[in-house]
Amino acid sequence: MAEKTPQTLANHARLDPPFHFFLLPVAAVTIVNSVYQLVRSIIDGGFHFMVAWNVVLSLAFAVAVLKIRLYALKAQDRVIRLEERLRLTSLAQEPLRSRIGELSEGQLIALRFASDDEVCELAGKALADQTRPAEIKKSIKKWRGDYWRV
Repeated sequence: MAEKTPQTLANHARLDPPFHFFLLPVAAVTIVNSVYQLVRSIIDGGFHFMVAWNVVLSLAFAVAVLKIRLYALKAQDRVIRLEERLRLTSLAQEPLRSRIGELSEGQLIALRFASDDEVCELAGKALADQTRPAEIKKSIKKWRGDYWRV
């Protein structure tokens, strides 16, 4: 996938316009509007089941939107974990190779941005110091972009 600008720590976070600029705002506005309608109906004369049910439906819609997104991200995380374990298995020497399973999911996901030249060193430091993913990313000297993540 061709990118116009090389990926770095500063620009690696990605926005998905249909999700971030359409689905999330629609879900938020729908919740606010349905709660507003419920409050209005109570103030104007009483509780109406269908107005309350619209609040429940709008919350269900918002939860569905978020869960669908999170399921896709979790599937991507699983693939990234597998790819990084395979990459480290082929690049690392013992004793690091036998300790790959000790890396956390977050550490493996952060290590995907490290070049082959530095990934073993960073993995070793991550194991020794329990380095947090954000710190791993900051330690990378030669960034390897992940242009497939959404």
